[in-house]
Amino acid sequence: MSAPTGMANPDDATGHKPNVVGLVLRIGLFALLGWLTLLALAILLSPLGVLVASTVSTFGAAAVANAVTVRIFERGTLADLGLGWSPQAGRDFLIGTGSGIAAVALILGVPLLFRAAQFEPAPTVEHPWAGFVFVSVILLLGAAGEEMLFHGYAFQLLLRSTSPYATILTVSVLFGLAHWSNQNASVGGVMNTVLWGVLLGWAYYRTGSLWLPIGLHFGWNFTLPLFGENLSGFTMGVTGHTLHWSIGDFWSGGAYGPEGGILTTLVVIALFLALLRYGRNEGA
Repeated sequence: MSAPTGMANPDDATGHKPNVVGLVLRIGLFALLGWLTLLALAILLSPLGVLVASTVSTFGAAAVANAVTVRIFERGTLADLGLGWSPQAGRDFLIGTGSGIAAVALILGVPLLFRAAQFEPAPTVEHPWAGFVFVSVILLLGAAGEEMLFHGYAFQLLLRSTSPYATILTVSVLFGLAHWSNQNASVGGVMNTVLWGVLLGWAYYRTGSLWLPIGLHFGWNFTLPLFGENLSGFTMGVTGHTLHWSIGDFWSGGAYGPEGGILTTLVVIALFLALLRYGRNEGA
């Protein structure tokens, strides 16, 4: 099965595919640029709070790392990394966003229906609509940034140079471990984040575009706070209510949020099975 890709050209300027040294050089530069930019932006943005600093710095780091490496090594642009806009890209983004929203509605709607969870008032939110718009934009930047960082140039280069399955699994483990430092992180939360990494990596592999994984990522991140739930350990409080569970952390995910619970495990597996039938890689 040949992997589709948005990358303009996997070869270097001489027309040869990079050898092991070339791969290490390209991925090393990508990682170095991303880390340095992330560190600098996190320090500069720290007065704005943890959520803003983490999401915006991730987006900035991903944009810089991808833009520089794809320009140097491929003579390309960010659009060549599966970010080019088209009617199909729009459909992928909307389908991904809708699927992420539906997944949250399922894992929280069922407990609400059976009264295993119920809404409770939370501290009043000042300027709720402005806060809602602001958090939505921040979450979109965060979703796009993480997808560019974990499924951008370095990921796509590895897909075309090594085993796609080993690449997806390895990057997914790194994706999960990157969330270990989040507030209220748990073993279950990290494991589910690894599963999310597999799903998002496979979404790129199936479509050759980042728009489906960005949509999935954003739809999920956008909807959890609307139910008053923690998102990867972060409490946002955008709607003036919270969700109280009357069953254990095994189901609810505890303070990390539903991403730490078994219901998320099940819904991510279901999304992955659905994704096996979706995409433009029809040779699968």
